[in-house]
Amino acid sequence: MAEIRPFCGVRYNQSKVGDLSAVICPPYDIITPQMELELHRRSRYNFIYLEYNNQLSQDRVRDNKYTLSATILEQWLKQRVLITDEVAALYLHDHYFTYQGREFRRRGLTVRVKLEEWNSMIVRPHESTLTEHKNDRISLISALRANTSPILTMFEDREKQLSLLLADQESAQSIISLDDSKGEKHNVWAITEPEVIRQICYVFNGKPLYIADGHHRYESALAYRHKQRALSSSASGDEVFDFVMMTLVDFADPGLIILPPHRLLCDLSASSLSSLRTNLKKFFDIVELSSDMPEVWQQIDDLLTDDGQIRLVLFGLKRKQLLVLTLRDFSTASKLMPYFHSELYKRLEVSIVDHIILEELLGLTGSQIGARIAYNYDRDDAINRVLDKQYQIAIILNPIKSEVIRAITDAGDRMPSKATYFYPKLPSGLIFNRLI
Repeated sequence: MAEIRPFCGVRYNQSKVGDLSAVICPPYDIITPQMELELHRRSRYNFIYLEYNNQLSQDRVRDNKYTLSATILEQWLKQRVLITDEVAALYLHDHYFTYQGREFRRRGLTVRVKLEEWNSMIVRPHESTLTEHKNDRISLISALRANTSPILTMFEDREKQLSLLLADQESAQSIISLDDSKGEKHNVWAITEPEVIRQICYVFNGKPLYIADGHHRYESALAYRHKQRALSSSASGDEVFDFVMMTLVDFADPGLIILPPHRLLCDLSASSLSSLRTNLKKFFDIVELSSDMPEVWQQIDDLLTDDGQIRLVLFGLKRKQLLVLTLRDFSTASKLMPYFHSELYKRLEVSIVDHIILEELLGLTGSQIGARIAYNYDRDDAINRVLDKQYQIAIILNPIKSEVIRAITDAGDRMPSKATYFYPKLPSGLIFNRLI
């Protein structure tokens, strides 16, 4: 089903930029203003100038951050700060990192993938998207004519065919090897042997691909393709804009870490907070626990993973009081969610939070949610932000398992926005794909 291709990747010329760890950057959607300033200070060649260039832009129609990034890209290519590989390749990427004191390796294969409409079910989404983010990426891809960062995508390799093929490539000389400022390590190999490429591409015949991270980038690539096809009466369906850059990871990869985006709420009125406790009782059985109790989180973890009930944790209505909420009546709750969603969707904790607590009990919808909610992937940090009065409420969720993502997606449904966080994010700037 999925069609993958090698491509001539664009990457940094280390003889020009020196330390590669100083020039890669996170993907656009997690770059904070403070991080942005630090990345600009780190190197005048940092990839943020292409990926998320808010500095020095006037945001006029013909002179804005996107056109500025395009100008910088052309300059760096002429100066050979960036070089284009002469031979098309599939890029094997090993990403080493530490999580909760354990070391992991996530193995990915960075390739071009044929763009498919969602209804074909060849490339499958699992989350809803936000218009603002999609418009930003459409503007960037149109100005640069490039995929600046890969879409993280999952596939199934039950017979370990691809795993064995990729393992054979480890003995070759890597084209990129670096340790970054966060203690992460990246090794990248270029696979150029035609027969090996043919075998790898064949593995994906009949396989669907599941987008893990990068829904906005995929939809932006689709929009760019539609635009380019409209401008060309002779488009064959096999142009460069018919493809998008992805990093493919096996569902079973031990380094595929999925964190829950805990919800943090602010700017809630006093009346909303005072009535929330009472209103929660309409839907949930509530167990109160002191956050000062020894091993309280172990007790909560035992509750959250017990007997298949839908449970979550709310903190902030009373100082140092954790509320473990167990949904009492799924049938009643499900009727408050959009009818077209599957039962799998309606049983997700994140769906219960977004539809029952935020919409039904707090009356937050649309732009109100965006203005009053933040997401945090560290449970202790989320709690501390409420204790420090940066936020009023923290809603703590369990991580969603990859098999649940696959089941939701196979059912043709999508989870709410910000339902998952794949850790760590793929960096931008190791390899990118030009659409010319």
